[in-house]
Amino acid sequence: MNKDQGVDWTRIPAPIDDGKADHLLHAIVPPVPLAATDGSLVTLAKLTGIAVVYVYPMTGRPDTPLPEEWDMIPGARGCTPQACAFRDHFAELQALHVDHLFGLSTQESVYQQEAAERLHLPYPLLSDHERTFAEALELPAFDINGTTFLKRLTLIIDAGKIVNVFYPVFPPDKNASAVIAWLKTYQR
Repeated sequence: MNKDQGVDWTRIPAPIDDGKADHLLHAIVPPVPLAATDGSLVTLAKLTGIAVVYVYPMTGRPDTPLPEEWDMIPGARGCTPQACAFRDHFAELQALHVDHLFGLSTQESVYQQEAAERLHLPYPLLSDHERTFAEALELPAFDINGTTFLKRLTLIIDAGKIVNVFYPVFPPDKNASAVIAWLKTYQR
């Protein structure tokens, strides 16, 4: 059980690889500006160096209940544990030449700001509220109660090109460690 978040991952259904991210490996990142929680606009396609972008369905808030049956949707639960794992491994990622680290969801940046502050994230969260980036890359998604959420995945981008994709991601709190293990073998 994840003691920090009270999540017993053995009780949460694991997502399966449905092939909906297969097309992303070696894709060129679209030049879409995204609002960041630090107030900047980030265009992932224009960044130099290595960027790690973990895509997640939704930033939860302590004062707002999750959608009904959220825990039973494979891959939906775990945004906070994933964000905290990347926070806790931030220095190690930098030591492995990660120049940029971001979380990305379709929620508005103002909404994401609460989580960035509450979780003391040393990196910004990106908002794709209009789903322009997600649609350009055809990111996998799911619908619940008329709202579309992105499925959890992590992109490793090097100079505007996706060089690795982690999909599906489960459990989310182990994603940062998996990214680190892969980066240790990455040859530019």
